[in-house]
Parts: sequence; C-alpha cells; structure tokens
Amino acid sequence: MRFSTVFASVLTCAVPIFSQQIYDIWTTTWDRSQLFTYNNLSPNPINFNSPGAKGSADIVINDAQTYQSVWGYGASLTDSSALILSNLKAKNSDSYWKLLKYLFDPTDGANSAGFSYLRIPLGASDFSATVYSFDDVSGDTSLQHFNINKAPSYLFSVLNDIRSINNVLRIHILPWSPPGWMKDSGTMNGGNFLDKYSTAYANYLLKSLQAFKSKGVNVYAIGIQNEPENSNPTYPTCIMSPAQEAQVAKTLRSLMNKNGFSGVKIIGYDHNWIDASGYPIQLMNDDSNDFAGVAFHCYAGSVSQQDAFHAAYPKKDIFFTECSGTYGSDWWSDIKWYMDNIFIGAIEHNAHSGLMWNLALDGNGQPMLPGTNSCSPPCRPVVTVNSDGSWSVNQEFYAMAQASKAILPRDAGGPWGKRIGVSVGGSLNWALRVGAFVTGRANSNDWLRYSLVVLNWDDNSNGSWKPTPVKTTIEFRGKQATYTFPVGVTTLWWYAPNQGHSKRAEFGDSVVEFVNATEAGVEFSGEVTLEDVVGEEDSDFDGTVYTKSNGEKIKKIRFN
Repeated sequence: MRFSTVFASVLTCAVPIFSQQIYDIWTTTWDRSQLFTYNNLSPNPINFNSPGAKGSADIVINDAQTYQSVWGYGASLTDSSALILSNLKAKNSDSYWKLLKYLFDPTDGANSAGFSYLRIPLGASDFSATVYSFDDVSGDTSLQHFNINKAPSYLFSVLNDIRSINNVLRIHILPWSPPGWMKDSGTMNGGNFLDKYSTAYANYLLKSLQAFKSKGVNVYAIGIQNEPENSNPTYPTCIMSPAQEAQVAKTLRSLMNKNGFSGVKIIGYDHNWIDASGYPIQLMNDDSNDFAGVAFHCYAGSVSQQDAFHAAYPKKDIFFTECSGTYGSDWWSDIKWYMDNIFIGAIEHNAHSGLMWNLALDGNGQPMLPGTNSCSPPCRPVVTVNSDGSWSVNQEFYAMAQASKAILPRDAGGPWGKRIGVSVGGSLNWALRVGAFVTGRANSNDWLRYSLVVLNWDDNSNGSWKPTPVKTTIEFRGKQATYTFPVGVTTLWWYAPNQGHSKRAEFGDSVVEFVNATEAGVEFSGEVTLEDVVGEEDSDFDGTVYTKSNGEKIKKIRFN
C-alpha cells in the first residue's frame, strides 16, 4: 500500500547534543610512512565544539540523508588464489593464518581489513590450472555427470578457513563460461551460448548452489555469466545476450525458490561500466522480477555510468565486483585512482560493494591458465605470496582496507554501514574526496558510529610535486571538529546518539523519511497505519511511530 504521510520517531523531549569526540583514526600516507596504521588519540581526542572559522576544506555531514548500505569489500578467490594460499599454509601455517586474519577478521577494533565479500568462479577462469566445468560430458542435459569436485579441493579448504575467521562473509558465485557443449564453439574458451540449453544451464547453476550447500557453504548471490559481452578464445568466456541471460534467470529463480534458495540473490551483467545504459537496462527490461540487481567492472567506461542504470532501475541493487591492477604501476597513483573510482567513487554511485580481482598470486602474477592472454602486463593481486612463505599486501589492500573499516558492523549481529550525505566546501574543497557513513547498533540505545573515508590528493602545485596536508573542519549536527588530513587516505569515526535522523525505509513503492519530530515540527494529518510494512535491508532505524490524532503509540518497529 502507499503512504504519503511522513512518519516520525517522537521523543518525549529533545535529545541534547552531547560532546562527540574522535578517538580512532586509520591512515595510509602517500610516502608509506603509515600503512593502514591505527592511531588512538586517547587521552586527547578531537572534540566537536561550537563552530568557529572554517578550514581550508570544510566537510559537512548531513545525516538526514541516507542512501544504500555497503555490504563489504573483497576480491575473487580464483583457483590460482586458492592454490597460492594453500601452498602458503603447507609451507608456513602460522604465516598463512596471520595473513587470513589480517585480510578477513571483521571484529571491531581488530588490526585487520575485515574483507567481507568473496567472488568465486564456478568452474575454470583464466586463473585456473586447466579448463573445466562441473559437467564436461557432451549433451548431458540431465546433468547426471555433474560433479562439484571437478573444482580443486584446495578451493574449498581455503574458503572454509576464511569462513572460520569471518562469519559475516558474503559469497557470490558465477561461471566464466557454461560447459563448452552448451555453446556454438564446443569449448569453454570463447563462443556463444545456445538458446536450446537454457533450461539445462539453469539446472547446472542450481546444482552448483546445492553443491556449495552440501559443503557447508551458504551462498549470498549467484550470477548467470561473467562478462557476457566478452569472447576470448584463450580462456573461459562466453557471449550471452540480455534475452538469453534473462531466460536463464527466469528458470533459475523458479528452481531456486522451489529448492530452498529463495533468499539467494541473482545478480546480472557483471561487466564494464561502458555499457551501463545498454546491456543491464535491457536485461531488467526483459526480466526485472528475477534479478536483485547488476554488477560492474572497471575495464572500460567510467564509474559515473553506474548512474544510468540507477536512474532506470533505482530499486535494483548495484554491485562493483571486479578491477585489477598490474605489476609495475605507480603505488600512489593507483591508490588515488582506486579511491576516486571504486572505494569512494563506486559507493558514491550507489554500489553496495567494492571488489578487486585476484585475492592472491605470486610476484609474477602467476599461476595463470596456460596460453591465456588475459593479463598483459601481469595482473597484480591484493596480496603477493612468495615461494619462501613470506607475503606482502599491495596497494589494492590498503585502499580497500581503509574503506572497509568504515562500514563493518560495530557489533556482532549489528547492521552494516550506510552511506550518508556529505559535501566539501572551502578553498581546497577539490583536495579531498570524501565518503561518509553511519553504522547502526545491535542495541538501539547505543550511540551510532559515524565514519569518514577521506582521500587527500593535494600532492602537487602548478605541476611540481608538493604533498600538502589540508587543515579541515568537520561540521556535524551544529558542532565542529578540526583535523589536518595528510596526503593519503584517512578513516576516522566518532559516536553520536540516534536522534531519528532520516532513517529510510521502503513502504510499497514509496520512500519514507524518518525524522526527529521534535526538531522538525512534524504535523500529522489523520491516522497512520503500518500494515504491509517492508523495511529496507540493513536499515538501522529503531523507533516508535505515533499518530497525530491521539498520540497513541501504534507499533514499535525495528529495521536491522
């Protein structure tokens, strides 16, 4: 049903402004003097005080504007990544577990990135030892020969080790190609999908879900085809039209719903920004009911093109799921690009996630599928693992880790960070790229966490190298704090009471703003009902809704 009334969390008295303070700061600087370094400012925190003069840059937080939840950062656990990590475990188990905890431990306050989103190829990719699917018996439409154990055993071994560290990990599976016999090429390497195998392929994907479950792995999302506009004869790829992908999704969704996978999302497209106004919109036009949304890659186009899809289908999820650096590029230039385009940028353009390509490889970007030409120069992973059992994290890690810290749940079982409104003023407003987030709490009485991820890229003057820290004021709820951001990436946060500011939820096809009635002077007209209410996933509003007519409390609701 539709609602035109603005609901409110009505308090018996206005909540006072408490003295918020910034204690926690994580920093990665351009000169690597700080690398994802934690600083606790106790006993001298940065205080929010009465406003004074504004800094050279002035960050204005508007927590009355809330947007999408961010569900994690991470990478792909390819066969090659799993092999590299498995070999590390065999050679130096202590080093292996230290690395996994540094990458994946989501515990608040831990010295770790807390990566919480893994993408896993179904069958071979360009980072596998051989070309294989889970059923390579030609014409086996009944899939009697389907066998998940065609995947190397170390893939599930490493995955389960990661899951033992991170119990909020989201796992997103999808094929780089259907079995070769479902294509006109007769091979997984390149070619076009054949319509006559739509039902068989949907069942193949269902069996993949069932096989992961049989190994104790609950899947968050499944895709139909990675990069469906790419055909390359040197590694598993497949051309699949929007109509073909939609047809497979319709059949798959029905099969999933009948077999206990109704909660698993189907995510479409998984290809470059450049066609955001084409393929993914056509895909939704063909079948908007069965896809939760679409995913984007970075290899062509620009991040702002995500907006074309969002404008056409604003209720569909957007994910950013793949980008790869290459060995030999400049460390600081990469950090700037990643923050601007992905870990601040893609999120700013409505993405729920930010992922890189390979989680782990060696120092030569190996091992790769023999004969593939997909990475030249060699692709750089998030972490490089050496043959002597040592490892080092790359610029992809530092960029992602800084962003990840801002959105992880503050409490066990608590909600994820949600993007909120932010703007930058001042004479040096161009020097900062800023993302702002609020993270709700498991206990509704606890203060919310407010986080900033700030890139200071003021590193030259008139073409000459000149890294310049930027003295910045931060405006929040009528109070002001001051911090000088070094050239690099900084993540900081503070806590503040929940005043009911703009917690959005979807009621039918209407978006409702929750505001503090005492502050906003909201006047209600008529009765308010809450039947058929559906809350936005991961929203953090927890309040009481009243009517104007008699002030009687109707219902207490929680969005979490």
